Amino acid sequence: MSLVTPTTQGVADNIVSQIEATINQTVPLLPKAFIRVMAKSVAGVQILLYKYAGFSLLQQFVQFASDQQTVANGKVFTPLTQWGRLIGVGDPTAATRWEGTTEIIVTNQTGSLPDGTALLNAANGVTYTTIGVVTLDAATKSATIRAAGDEDNNGGRGTIGNLEIGDTVSFINPQANVESDTTVTAETTTGADAEGTEVYRQRIIDRFQQQPQGGAAADYKQWSETVEGIINTYPYRGDPGEVDVYCEATAASSGSADGFPTASQITEIAAAIEYDDVGLASRRPLTVYVNVYSISRTAFDVDVVGLALDGGLDTTQLEADITTAVTDYFTAREPFISGLTLSPRKDRLTRAEVQGVIQGVVNANNGIMEGATISTGGVDHSIYPLQEGEKAKLGTITFL
Repeated sequence: MSLVTPTTQGVADNIVSQIEATINQTVPLLPKAFIRVMAKSVAGVQILLYKYAGFSLLQQFVQFASDQQTVANGKVFTPLTQWGRLIGVGDPTAATRWEGTTEIIVTNQTGSLPDGTALLNAANGVTYTTIGVVTLDAATKSATIRAAGDEDNNGGRGTIGNLEIGDTVSFINPQANVESDTTVTAETTTGADAEGTEVYRQRIIDRFQQQPQGGAAADYKQWSETVEGIINTYPYRGDPGEVDVYCEATAASSGSADGFPTASQITEIAAAIEYDDVGLASRRPLTVYVNVYSISRTAFDVDVVGLALDGGLDTTQLEADITTAVTDYFTAREPFISGLTLSPRKDRLTRAEVQGVIQGVVNANNGIMEGATISTGGVDHSIYPLQEGEKAKLGTITFL
């Protein structure tokens, strides 16, 4: 039986009908009739109970749990976060601030810049503050700065505060003995946005589906993905006594559009596989040596033959739609790990699937095409199986 919440009017009408049946009289139709007013009031209370019960039922399932703070019996909590804590995922990953160094030109080598001196990058509108006192005793001085504020009042957190080497940040208020403009020379921490609700929800679901098993494939995935910015892990049995773990990072955390983790992330992953949250070496099995690698990314070229629209119309938009669909297809392919990867398998790329993806877009636009091919390095493939730690991307798409 499905749970259907009645309307307030429906409940009120039902109350009136039951009273009429009990007293064997018809209640007047006047809106201000006592029984009708009472019925509406009681119906309102019942509907509140219906909705509260329905909300409570949804919180029993991770797929529908709310990500908003809820108050019940004086307790303030977020249902989805409670599920994450219960299964061991923890809270959603918080946003981080960008941090790096900037070069200051000293015009008079005397005095110092105080801790917390404010600077502004005009391009992104984010303010930054210096970390620590900077003594002005040389022609150029390096200062550590951190994102501190933005126009959305998020304290400079997230990718909005990210700067590139060579960017200019300027002192908001004139400072004695230094030039107004400074130049970014290094990045020490990349700003990352807070984890999205649906990404966090999926992480919780994945943990329920892939419970820790004392060194099984699922464990290496969970340990590795505790590192900030790591979104996918592919563990394999390596040489005798060894495990090879291939990891993929977000573009925001690694600076790589292909998802290649940085050297520091590789180091953090190795540490996360070895040590638990309190610093005990209680994760990696004693008899196993772990190698941590970056994923590889193979580019596939696609040739679309004979694309046309009825009446010889311009195919520019159609080509753009096809490119988006094919890009999504290749990005979704990933290696298959027995006992870890959920169905359906996505570790084989086929010409037939690519043609099907393109044909779906063409059909939706009342177009026609003759066919399509996929290739790497000039070699055509009808089927391409992904290897250990290998992922795919769209290379060049050509419309012939």
